[in-house]
Amino acid sequence: MSRLQKLIFISLLVAQGVVIGLVENMIPYPFAFAPGAKLGLANLITIIALFTLPKKDSFLLIWLRLILTTLLGGTISTFLYSMSGAMLSYFGMLLVKLLGPKRVSIVGISATGGFMHNVGQLVTASWIAQSWSVMLYLPVLSFLGILSGIAIGIAANFLLHRVQTLNKFQADYERKTKQHWQ
Repeated sequence: MSRLQKLIFISLLVAQGVVIGLVENMIPYPFAFAPGAKLGLANLITIIALFTLPKKDSFLLIWLRLILTTLLGGTISTFLYSMSGAMLSYFGMLLVKLLGPKRVSIVGISATGGFMHNVGQLVTASWIAQSWSVMLYLPVLSFLGILSGIAIGIAANFLLHRVQTLNKFQADYERKTKQHWQ
């Protein structure tokens, strides 16, 4: 894979993540019992990046997505919440991914990301509110985050196996890392 192909691939993933994020921001919150909870559909792009790109490129992709989404339809506070959730989620998924394909699946890694994203956002909310009582919301958000992570992991697994371009990038990535993910 050439450098130009990789840059185009990253650009397309960033664009898809931004569009998915902006569209999701327009959808009313589906969970009346959990105000502010979202499905986190843009995290599908993060999962795909984790399994098709080196760490530095997937990290760049997340930052570009965060910045562009904020510039196109966010505020400083939404950036802080999104950034803290995305960073904790990303590093949590990287750590769990180190267990390898024999111990954890793409779905398990994605569920970890869903959980960690909510932890990151609630820590930021606690910091802003100057109160740890915000963390009482964690059990509800954890449940929803894990469910959402499972759904996103299933979708990512499906796309990685069915979309030829993703399959090509994943195969190239697996050849370099010497790990094969089902």
